[in-house]
Amino acid sequence: MADIVIKSVAKRFGSHTALHDIDLTIKDQEFMVLLGASGCGKTTLLRIIAGLETLSSGEVSIGGRRVDHLPPRERGIAMVFQNYAVFPHMTVFENIAFGLRMKKVSEADIKDKVTRAATLMHIDPYLERYSAQLSGGQRQRVAVARALAVEPSVLLMDEPLSNLDALLRLEMRAELKGILAESKTTTIYVTHDQVEAMSLADRISVMNGGRIVQAAPATTVYANPADRFVGGFIGNPPMNFLPAKRSGNEAEVAGYRLAAPAGGGSLELGIRPEDMDIAEDGLHGKVRVVEPLGPHKLVSVDVDGHLLRAVLPNEADVKSGAAVALAPRPGTVRWFEAESGKAVATSGVAA
Repeated sequence: MADIVIKSVAKRFGSHTALHDIDLTIKDQEFMVLLGASGCGKTTLLRIIAGLETLSSGEVSIGGRRVDHLPPRERGIAMVFQNYAVFPHMTVFENIAFGLRMKKVSEADIKDKVTRAATLMHIDPYLERYSAQLSGGQRQRVAVARALAVEPSVLLMDEPLSNLDALLRLEMRAELKGILAESKTTTIYVTHDQVEAMSLADRISVMNGGRIVQAAPATTVYANPADRFVGGFIGNPPMNFLPAKRSGNEAEVAGYRLAAPAGGGSLELGIRPEDMDIAEDGLHGKVRVVEPLGPHKLVSVDVDGHLLRAVLPNEADVKSGAAVALAPRPGTVRWFEAESGKAVATSGVAA
């Protein structure tokens, strides 16, 4: 078992607190993605798990064993870095074998494990080449193969695909998910790329300001964000937000009435750009920009001084400057507290 339990972990750099009492459990063989903008604390948390950074308080356990006092080599982990960290003076074989030799594995076993890891990563034809003779994608495959060859309990990956071009990143992403599922390795993967996170993760931990604001499967994070930050961070384009005036069990948004959660306090409506259709009645506004994007078009609409983005089919008859009404599809509206930004309920459109 290689479950990971992070309990009340905090990290302070002088007067700056980088992590605020993080609690997180990663299940055995789970693929967990730490997602957030630069400076949110995701790499700091990864480095604490790896033993490359000391924590200020809290505990880290792997497989039921507390490890936060242990050096990295005794934690049963392997790590893949953003810059590959492939040794230029070694061949691909020697790079992959490096960790095994450090563990004093026999040469026969080294050959077997290196061959297996290289085959898994589709780099077995290049075992005698040096890193200068490899492409960026091949060097990244070497780095992953080296990590997998030592058969770690936990694999930690820090932005491993960020240096690759878009097409290669897409290919590597698909391969990586299959390879790690096959290896049955518990994986923590750091990225700022939400598409990468959504496509890879069993669960996503969205981080903001040194805190985990939501940890859930990708579909849950997307469809039911825990707060306004998650809704605005996840999605491209992100979720739209419009102020609402509450009246009993209804709310008025730019003159359009919807069913709303009961209670006091000001509300904001949240709606995904792809969850709206042109209708006779809806959120009325004036089209500002129409952007053709191949399979669909992105339409930006001015609704009472607020910008509303909608993803519409190419056949939708909308032109810049025209008046339009956009109706949210039933069940897709989300509500947030205007002051705290926290999600309060899910509701469809009132009949």
